[in-house]
Amino acid sequence: MTSSNEQLASEKEVAVNFDAYFEGELNRLRKEGNYRIFADLERHAGEFPRATRYTGDTTHEVTVWCSNDYLGMGQNPLVREAMHAAIEKCGTGAGGTRNISGTNHYHLLLEAELADLHHKEAALIFTSGYVSNWASLGTLGSKIPNCVILSDSLNHASMIEGIRHSRADKVIWKHNDVDDLRAKLAAIDPDRPKIVAFESVYSMDGDIAPIAEICDAADEFGAMTYLDEVHAVGLYGPRGGGVAEREGLMDRVTVIEGTLGKAFGVLGGYIAGSAAMCDFVRSFSSGFIFTTALPPAIAAGATASIRHLKESQIERDLQKERVALVRARFDALGIPHMDNPSHIIPVMVNDPVHCRNISDILLDQYGIYIQPINYPTVPKGTERLRITPSPLHTDEDIDHLVQALNELWSQCALARNVA
Repeated sequence: MTSSNEQLASEKEVAVNFDAYFEGELNRLRKEGNYRIFADLERHAGEFPRATRYTGDTTHEVTVWCSNDYLGMGQNPLVREAMHAAIEKCGTGAGGTRNISGTNHYHLLLEAELADLHHKEAALIFTSGYVSNWASLGTLGSKIPNCVILSDSLNHASMIEGIRHSRADKVIWKHNDVDDLRAKLAAIDPDRPKIVAFESVYSMDGDIAPIAEICDAADEFGAMTYLDEVHAVGLYGPRGGGVAEREGLMDRVTVIEGTLGKAFGVLGGYIAGSAAMCDFVRSFSSGFIFTTALPPAIAAGATASIRHLKESQIERDLQKERVALVRARFDALGIPHMDNPSHIIPVMVNDPVHCRNISDILLDQYGIYIQPINYPTVPKGTERLRITPSPLHTDEDIDHLVQALNELWSQCALARNVA
């Protein structure tokens, strides 16, 4: 019979072995240059892109160049005031799930604002853009009988996880290749329900989907369309409705999914579409039903941000000018960056160790924060610095960034583009 001491010793040995495995895998990531290090930053209210970096007992000021708060709306006085007012009126948390006690009037105002933004009958909010994709695709794929989901090969992890969670049949089509999509649609039984899932702006390469052509193919074969606009809402279109709005295509898309945590500067995700579709997801999605609702202040801030960007072009116009200027300065020095029609500037390093080292030196020696993008976020050999100029980056900020990268490119003997 095993004594209690022997049992404890055995359990301790198992625990030690687990930790040894964990450390081994982490060391492998470090050796490959793919270990993720989170900078300890404190953003300055009203002073984006400035932040304080904490390193042990010391601090120093940095300029953030990789934020998804694309327009600086997380610092906007109107948004901050709306959130303060909601806290004073309602308190902090939502009080529970939407079903139990968590539905607040601010949630309904936000959903109405989002439905109006996308010219849809209804909208439904979630706690994050990841959750909105996972819950919505998971629910649609699992509850629509015999459904098959056709997914772009570069779709975000949240879409992939939602499709996997649905257990629906999945077909992968080549990235932005409408001919391949059409061929794969044609190979499916015409009587089967089909969902074509894709993004508008792809966050790592910054390329944009041919939405009209994809909708044409979906219409031809009777498929629903599910469009992720998280890197586009707030930024594109006359009211910030995304690329589909800019191209006059919102009415052709069955489900538009977006986020409140990027250009709108707050937190949360959502879908917009028909009233029946939104109610269907609301009624059957475990990712919605069993999750505590967004705090009312978050909903209030998001509503204020959306309303402002529906009316104001200033932020979008200035961001476009900043993006164009940074690209032109890089071109003049031969610093390689991926050409694309969006606001995302991927500076290509193409080596994980160099990418990590350049990021560290920029932060430590130049006060510039750009998180390296390595595998598995991007394929091995395509490591990059993902730069997102905002309307609030000054000419001096751009000068400093360009000078720093120019010096490091020479120090690391990295290849330059030749004019």
